Amino acid sequence: KSLQSIRYSRGSLQLLDQRKLPLETIYLDIKNSEAGWIAIKDMVVRGAPAIAIAAALSLAVEVSNMEDFIGDPEDAALFISNKLDYLVTSRPTAVNLSDAAEKLKKVVHNASESPHPQSVFRAYVEASEFMLEDDVASNKAIGNHGADFLHEEQKHLHRFSVLTHCNTGSLATAGYGTALGVIRSLHEKGLLERAYCTETRPFNQGSRLTAFELVHDSIPATLIADSAAAALMNAGRVDVVVVGADRVAANGDTANKIGTYSLSLSAAHHGIPFYVAAPLTSVDLLLPSGKEIAIEERSPEELLNARGGLGERVAASGISVWNPAFDVTPAALISGIITEK
Repeated sequence: KSLQSIRYSRGSLQLLDQRKLPLETIYLDIKNSEAGWIAIKDMVVRGAPAIAIAAALSLAVEVSNMEDFIGDPEDAALFISNKLDYLVTSRPTAVNLSDAAEKLKKVVHNASESPHPQSVFRAYVEASEFMLEDDVASNKAIGNHGADFLHEEQKHLHRFSVLTHCNTGSLATAGYGTALGVIRSLHEKGLLERAYCTETRPFNQGSRLTAFELVHDSIPATLIADSAAAALMNAGRVDVVVVGADRVAANGDTANKIGTYSLSLSAAHHGIPFYVAAPLTSVDLLLPSGKEIAIEERSPEELLNARGGLGERVAASGISVWNPAFDVTPAALISGIITEK
């Protein structure tokens, strides 16, 4: 059974505290949108699809337990709409969150025609729950399409060695994963030789989370330092690179975890195909190119201290820090984008 980053039943939400992995497995109770916002901002939950689902469900729990709301259906719709706007401010780069918020706003707007505010809340809760189910289904479809496509594209390879970056598995989504879903699917079909995962500094999502998922699912895997990727490719040990995405612009430029751009350059130099695996909710057709993607900068502590900012100080005092969470890989360096369709 794959790991669950999100545990939900109507009126109750628990998020796996991913900052504690792999050493401790602790779930936090999320009772409202404020707790959801903090969990997303502090990276209790991360990964573009998981952030969107966790945000939506944190508000679903809040409204499920709100029997004493004073106001009419339009007030209820406005209440939800304002809370969604607030949740979107938790992390700006991933488009899935704002995409989910816009879809949910439409649902509550339509429901505000009903005579009772509770009908608006019920419509919101049901739409959020549907997003949770839909994410798992779309991830499995991404995994299957990706594995079948790679097999078809490179028939000369009986088994693939795949390099991935950051964490794009069950922990980054509602379940199964996007790029890691492709790796899972290759493994299930007997087509995986080995998965290579990068540490993904400075927050170590690769060593802490991806390695944890791969070991948990008994998938043959090797951890490498971020800076070892080019050498691994040069040694002929990588057949394909598959990464996730936080936002894909209309021209195919893709924002993903910092270090993705370097991997794409190295893959291009070594003639290795480089694929992005992401749900269609990660595609933002309103942005013409990657130049318009807002890149979140995170705390200097993540670089100054060990364990992505949670451990002891390692850097010299007085040094300044540049710590972007994402970079943009130009479409020209991407062989293709694997989606659920």
